[in-house]
Amino acid sequence: TQGITGGLEGVGAGVPGGVLGGVTSRPGAPPPPALPAPPPAAARSKMRIMSAQNSAPMPSTGGSAEPNDQPYGDVFFESAGVNPFIDTEDDALSTFGLDVDTGSYSVARRYLTDGHLPPPASIRVEEFLNSFDYGDRPPQRGNFSISAEGGPWPYLRGQRYYGLRFGIHGREVSVAARKPATLIFTIDTSGSMAQQSRLETVKDALEILVEQLGRRDRIGLVTYGSSARVVLEPTGDHSAILRAIERLRPEGSTNVEEGLLVAYDLAGRYFREGEINRIILCSDGVANVGGTGHESILQRIGAAARRGIELTTVGFGMGNYNDVLMEQLANKGNGQYAYVDNLREARRIFEENLTSTLQTIARDAKVQVEFNPRTVASYRLLGYENRDIADHRFRDDRVDAGEIGAGHSVIALYEIKLQPRVRPGDEIATLHLRYKDVDGGDRVIETKKVVKVADLAGRWSSASESYRLASLVATFAEVLKRSYWAKEVSPSELARRIETLSEEMGTAKVNELGDLSRAAARLIPFEDEE
Repeated sequence: TQGITGGLEGVGAGVPGGVLGGVTSRPGAPPPPALPAPPPAAARSKMRIMSAQNSAPMPSTGGSAEPNDQPYGDVFFESAGVNPFIDTEDDALSTFGLDVDTGSYSVARRYLTDGHLPPPASIRVEEFLNSFDYGDRPPQRGNFSISAEGGPWPYLRGQRYYGLRFGIHGREVSVAARKPATLIFTIDTSGSMAQQSRLETVKDALEILVEQLGRRDRIGLVTYGSSARVVLEPTGDHSAILRAIERLRPEGSTNVEEGLLVAYDLAGRYFREGEINRIILCSDGVANVGGTGHESILQRIGAAARRGIELTTVGFGMGNYNDVLMEQLANKGNGQYAYVDNLREARRIFEENLTSTLQTIARDAKVQVEFNPRTVASYRLLGYENRDIADHRFRDDRVDAGEIGAGHSVIALYEIKLQPRVRPGDEIATLHLRYKDVDGGDRVIETKKVVKVADLAGRWSSASESYRLASLVATFAEVLKRSYWAKEVSPSELARRIETLSEEMGTAKVNELGDLSRAAARLIPFEDEE
């Protein structure tokens, strides 16, 4: 995983982005134009096609008007680019660390709900994919089940283009079987948390979590504004916790560094071997007081994570918000990054998915997909641009990769171009999953899944709901990202496809996706629809 690319003060930049993709056929329309060739990729380079518009100015500070006609001032995002197609003759291996974050999807939902397009740099395709339930079954034994399926890609690039979905589902742990947890909530109480009732939303979220705690769980509270302090030593007394939460008030500047240092000191004093020890940072992520030399605090976070004190970051508010800092702190702290844009999302994190939020079952989880050059001419991984791992380091267990919680489902989605003549029994690829088993003393386990041509549906409409959903979710993310590979996708037609699938599936989450895609279609100019 990457380190923070700057000091703790104002990391990253809020930037718009630059796009391409499949072509939709409409009745009576002329044949779709040939796609232009993508920019050349150096062999085995895993280069990134960067957005053409990623040079927008930094957000301003000060003043009441939002800068540069942006909907929110002082927001910080950082684009990792867009994965290209790779010729299997040049590089048949695709290697990356797994990621269970969902923050990017919730940030985009906030923008679209407010009537704005999210900045392209804010879109991470894998976090959109991981925000949905694909019905993958948990393992009957062991830590993970792996499913593989696919079908034609929904937007025409040619007869031989298909999508390939891998679903990795972690074993589930019941509430009764969950390990006892010591949770140190580190709460940003700076003046910016008074905006949009951010701190009040944090307090509501904490109260939701307290209701889910067992008798062996403990919560401690650290707050930070201009300075940090412990306001509650870890306790299982729910009344004391709720009283401490209710007393939280916004004040002062934002010293993230001191807040985290105090939280790690507290977590270290109350550390319980073999149980859940986690810091949960609730903030808008913008630091304006404290040390700007971030390397020392990242080293501290990394050392604590190796000991077993993990860090989850939860973002609140928009405008004066630092997505880059929140995501990369969670990466370094072996936790996950989520964004709360409404109380429903807070319930999803702290009530419905509490066990997967808290209990890690696998550390340094990484994937290597080996494509068969005789079957696959080229491939493209959708998302995970900032999780790339050198192919030769897949079995190097010193590599910092991803952490997966109990019951988490992780999606890897590829576009592939098949060779001209393939048979049903031909192997397409083998996925290798390698991780450290938390409950097995960090014993390294590697497992694999083979997928064949016979596993691909003949038509997109006859493919499984899971595959069709994943392909549309990824396409929607790439449209918002202004991806090179979604340039020719009609936002209105995409919204119609999502709406049709929503009617078929009938779930609230897919209905929400339909609403968001229609909102985006109203905001994105598209040449054929003007």
